[in-house]
Amino acid sequence: MNYQHDLIVERVGDEHPRLIGSVKTTSKDRLAKIFVDKFLYSRLTDTDVPHIAIFLHDVQRKEGKKEGEYGISQTFLTGSFKGYTIKLNPLDGVYYFDPRPVMQTDEFFKKYIKTFDHLICDDIWDYI
Repeated sequence: MNYQHDLIVERVGDEHPRLIGSVKTTSKDRLAKIFVDKFLYSRLTDTDVPHIAIFLHDVQRKEGKKEGEYGISQTFLTGSFKGYTIKLNPLDGVYYFDPRPVMQTDEFFKKYIKTFDHLICDDIWDYI
């Protein structure tokens, strides 16, 4: 079965990758796929390869009250993220370039979501 992923960290000679990652611009319509990818890959290969998600933004343009007026709205679906994390499987890392305020104040989200610099400076070394 072929998978397409945005990021794969491998070591020559290893049977399985050391890390599988998805890089997305928003989590709104893409969140479920990342959790399901981890679930399926783990079950089909009988391995525990870490899966991470990197989100560049989590906002989208919205129309304002007046014609030609635009703003932004957040697209992070808090209930979906909690549901997939608790009932399916938690991801090994979730990293945001611009975390939403709830990700920094809610204890559940603070446990699972970090800023991108944490991946580059700290967490990546655990994977490789």
